[in-house]
Amino acid sequence: MTNNRFQNKVAKKLHEVPLSVLDLAPVVEGSTPADAFKNSLDLAQHAEKWGYHRYWFAEHHNMPAVASSATSVIIGHIASGTSTIRVGSGGIMLPNHAPLVIAEQFGTLESLYPGRIDLGLGRAPGSDMLTTRALRRDLRSGEDFPAQLDELRNYFNPINGAGTASVQAVPGEGLNIPIWLLGSSGFSAQLAAELGLPFAFAAHFAPDYTVQAMQIYHNYFKPSEVLDEPYAMIGLNVLVADTDQEAKKLFTTQQQSFLNLIRGGKPALLKPPVEDMDEIWSPYEKQTLEKQMRLSAIGNIETVTEKLQSVLEETKADEIMVNGSVFDHAARLYSYELLSKVSERK
Repeated sequence: MTNNRFQNKVAKKLHEVPLSVLDLAPVVEGSTPADAFKNSLDLAQHAEKWGYHRYWFAEHHNMPAVASSATSVIIGHIASGTSTIRVGSGGIMLPNHAPLVIAEQFGTLESLYPGRIDLGLGRAPGSDMLTTRALRRDLRSGEDFPAQLDELRNYFNPINGAGTASVQAVPGEGLNIPIWLLGSSGFSAQLAAELGLPFAFAAHFAPDYTVQAMQIYHNYFKPSEVLDEPYAMIGLNVLVADTDQEAKKLFTTQQQSFLNLIRGGKPALLKPPVEDMDEIWSPYEKQTLEKQMRLSAIGNIETVTEKLQSVLEETKADEIMVNGSVFDHAARLYSYELLSKVSERK
């Protein structure tokens, strides 16, 4: 039985909403993954200083521009170089792994950095089908995601000596590691609601399903030992600069990456920004990308603040996780620094 919890929920003001960072450890042309990891640590340390709440990495594979494939390893690297910011996965693609291995990895991370580790989980492969086969061996493994999730949760909290209790996750068992479900459709929203878990939606690449997924999550939510009320986060593309024009130019790096994907091209390193995307894309491609990225907040601080508040009114999210792939690392840092100042705009 559903209710109108979503409809009745009052949207938060932007200064009331925690801001977090989604990092793919981007590799730009002329650089290496080692450079990406140095930049990620630098950004995480600055994000901690600027008051960001979480710093998450996404699991992707066979993508030259994304260095966060060994997600648990880089989470440990970032946690070791920071002291207060929460660090985690946005997310671990659970069907790519044995649940016991993830329980042990995150049990290790939580033991090393207690009270700072988040475990966000998704069911997509995070890559193409050939790579999925190399990772999973069984392409159907994503179909039993709820069972995998249940097995993983039991490793942390064995149920009355049943189920997986005869196999222990060491470290892992007995640790309180927050588990989030991630999604870009209604499936994970429904499952998160049923289990009473926090939910994160990938609005940065699936805007058309955002409101529907948030409605499902809120209206079907069942209180649990984890949450009394729904708690939802949305991922958004955000890029801030001194002027709208400069921000839009910097954003062409990310637009070029999306364009390459919709053209079915081979994954490539991040390209430098260009002056005019109209020289690169067709009118149809422009329309497609603008629709796919319609919730992106790109511009100066006033423009971005207005856009983010509008998105909060539409989605009623409790937290925003920012994805910002910028070619120049200094410009990327500056974008997050400017964005951190929205908390001052009451």
